[in-house]
Amino acid sequence: MPDDLNWAIGGEAGDGINSTGKIFAQALSRAGRHVFTSKDFASRIRGGYTAYKVRSSTAQVESVVDRLDILIALTQRTVEENMDELHEGSVIIYDGERTMMEDFEAPEGMIGLPVPLKSLAEDAGGAIMQNIVALGTACEVANFPIENLDEALEKRFGNKGQSIVENNKKAARLGEEHVQDEYDRDDFGYDVETTDSDYVLLNGDEAIGMGAIAAGCRFYSGYPITPATDVMEYLKGRIERYGGHVMQAEDELSAINMALGAARAGARSMTATSGPGIDLMTETFGLVATSETPLVICDVMRSGPSTGMPTKQEQGDLDMLLYGGHGEIPRFVVAATTVAECFHKTVEAFNLAEKYQTPVYLVADLALSVTEQTYEPEEFDMDAVEVDRGKLVDENDIDTWLNDKDQFQPHFPAADGVSPRTLPGTSGGAHMTTGLEHDELGRRTEDTDVRIEQVDKRNQKVQTAQEEEEWDYREFGDPDADTLVVSWGSNEGAMREAIGFLEEADVSVRFLSVPYLFPRPDLSEEFEEAEEVIVVECNATGQFADVLEHDTLTRVNRVNKYNGVQFKADELAERITEQLDTPQEVPT
Repeated sequence: MPDDLNWAIGGEAGDGINSTGKIFAQALSRAGRHVFTSKDFASRIRGGYTAYKVRSSTAQVESVVDRLDILIALTQRTVEENMDELHEGSVIIYDGERTMMEDFEAPEGMIGLPVPLKSLAEDAGGAIMQNIVALGTACEVANFPIENLDEALEKRFGNKGQSIVENNKKAARLGEEHVQDEYDRDDFGYDVETTDSDYVLLNGDEAIGMGAIAAGCRFYSGYPITPATDVMEYLKGRIERYGGHVMQAEDELSAINMALGAARAGARSMTATSGPGIDLMTETFGLVATSETPLVICDVMRSGPSTGMPTKQEQGDLDMLLYGGHGEIPRFVVAATTVAECFHKTVEAFNLAEKYQTPVYLVADLALSVTEQTYEPEEFDMDAVEVDRGKLVDENDIDTWLNDKDQFQPHFPAADGVSPRTLPGTSGGAHMTTGLEHDELGRRTEDTDVRIEQVDKRNQKVQTAQEEEEWDYREFGDPDADTLVVSWGSNEGAMREAIGFLEEADVSVRFLSVPYLFPRPDLSEEFEEAEEVIVVECNATGQFADVLEHDTLTRVNRVNKYNGVQFKADELAERITEQLDTPQEVPT
């Protein structure tokens, strides 16, 4: 059997699929195993197919693959949806007493395991625990010590009282005992190894929230929208411990305006939304840039346009992030490439915003936001976080920035484009700022020379940042390979694992994962060294490929996916070989 275990539970939205999957993921991680999860859920509260998949191994895993070893099927559709991923020896756990499954037969080579999930749950205290019975069954099938499930159950149900926790533990053990009594566990062939390792399990939205707190964010305003809402959920109840506040606004316009106001008052401020919210925030985005206010706007992308598919994966917002807004707006666009990078790039976004007094788009996508992944605790070292507040001046050095009339100059045309900045209440630092074009004092003007001076000053900040900061890429694979693969966002994990599949097929690639979308690294030299360039992204038109072709004047091949599902490692390896002059068969 493979070293890693691929497990899933599927059913109807509202059946507790998400909480059940997370309990099992936590149990595996607490048993010293690496975990990578993925979710397939409908855009509704109840009804519609939903699934939670967990890939687990003692080695680091960074992608899902097209294989399922154990499937908990609460509905017949669950089997149908996952048939292509089942294999000889796959175990399908289902409720043999439920009429919807009465005609169920496991496909040839697979093991159907009927378990009276609902009846056993009722014996434990309530039918609502049937999913927990299924987890106990899965533990026995995988030879995974059920004691590892206990701590996850404590974490999930501890706030509901110890009796609820004990009932759930009982439900899990009834599932385990049923398999022990009715089947020979050795027939399943799975033996999940545990270790003494201690890992952190979190998703991208949680990592963004954690990074915001570490970076000193003290104000968050947002309007609930899938898949960005969990950023707000994470911050609420945590940021208050550090003197911060979370405000739920009535809409996205209000959210960004609140965040702008807090930033003008001196607080490190942030809002998060998805594509439809970015549309609404775009006008204020221009005001943020023109007023030279440091602000972080997080876009957790989903399928569009319009309402699109709110719970599905896509990277279709790039053009809007790079070019959106009337007029010419200086900005930074930073895209996390892993769950861990969601933390680190959030910290970096706040520093960039204040150092250059420019709005920063912090970009993630649905695949990153909802994916839980394990990391060493050292990956999130709060003590190592450095905060750079830029040219923030106080009473001690305010005199340097006063004109001959002792007036503070918040928009002084400094050579690097970055003016001094004061917080409200700073003695001698009183000033005004407007969204209208203004002079160095912030007073509105239509003077043509001042207009040119201020536009050039604001744009100079981006140029200065290009010279002062490292706008680099992350590199993997064979640095001397003739085939160059470039991507951005959550595709990094799948592509890193795809390199292993490609190596087994004697295909060498050099892979560049680009987290900086504007400014971005100049890849002209890398493109010239390659015989074949392939750009991987989750959209239909190849928006990043267009940008790179413009930058390098080089035609590239494109591997695009836009069906709402993230890339899988083995799938991506096959798609890469299809672009080569001599395609190779990729082992799975």
